[in-house]
Amino acid sequence: MTEATHCIINGHLVSVFEMGIPYNNRAFRYGDAVFESIRSFNGRLLFLKDHMERLKLGMAAMRMLLPAEFNSENINNLIALLLAQNQHRNHARVRLTVFRNEGGGYTPQTNTISFLIESQPLINFYELNTKGLWLDIFTDLKKSITKFSAFKSANALLYTQAGLSAKSMKLDDAFILNELGNICESIHSNVFIVKNGSLYTPPISEGCINGIMRKQIFKLAKTLKFLVFESPLTVYNIMNADEVFLTNSIRGIEWVGQFREKFYSNRQTRDLMELLCAEGHLL
Repeated sequence: MTEATHCIINGHLVSVFEMGIPYNNRAFRYGDAVFESIRSFNGRLLFLKDHMERLKLGMAAMRMLLPAEFNSENINNLIALLLAQNQHRNHARVRLTVFRNEGGGYTPQTNTISFLIESQPLINFYELNTKGLWLDIFTDLKKSITKFSAFKSANALLYTQAGLSAKSMKLDDAFILNELGNICESIHSNVFIVKNGSLYTPPISEGCINGIMRKQIFKLAKTLKFLVFESPLTVYNIMNADEVFLTNSIRGIEWVGQFREKFYSNRQTRDLMELLCAEGHLL
């Protein structure tokens, strides 16, 4: 795989070896930034419209000004330029970060923004994991339910600590609890369970990320005639599920094999993944 040699900052192609972070960068100082992780497949950006919609909603929630040229068409063209420059034409992960321009302390002096685009090579298209993931619950911190909960921000302390905890326990991932004590997501993904043939996932009001792949699961489930219910998930629900799977736009769908002493199958999860891969070029 070819490592990235360039990135794009405010529409300009820049060598990663020349890229530096100003000492007063607000993303660095305060986590004053939102971002999207976008999957590229043979040069095509999957679900770009959905990513841009969520990003703009996140910017609005953070009171960032939206430049007129900041639209799907221009961003798509810039990413295409970057993927060609970095020779990431087949499979790649693209990160688009928007941060408020420098100035001020906790109270910003401006709401204008800058943006950074990066790319990393990936090996394959979506592929269901052979071995089921092993998860438990991260209990040190709980996720607050706020107007920012649905977006990806640069303030990721909870996920960082959850990742360290999972690593120390040799887990593949960990469930995140919200302030109500319900399971709202995992470190990297949205959470679904399968029970008696139907799918269940936490509603956005539970504080989970408004996931791009989560949205696709609703569409795929409709095609497969699976019922989907949005409802709070408890530990009891996880323990009594027939299947548990995780979703995000980079990895697609991953099935969970074990939670504590409970083991799961993956029949319906596999059906969803097969349909996703069959229709991936159309979505």
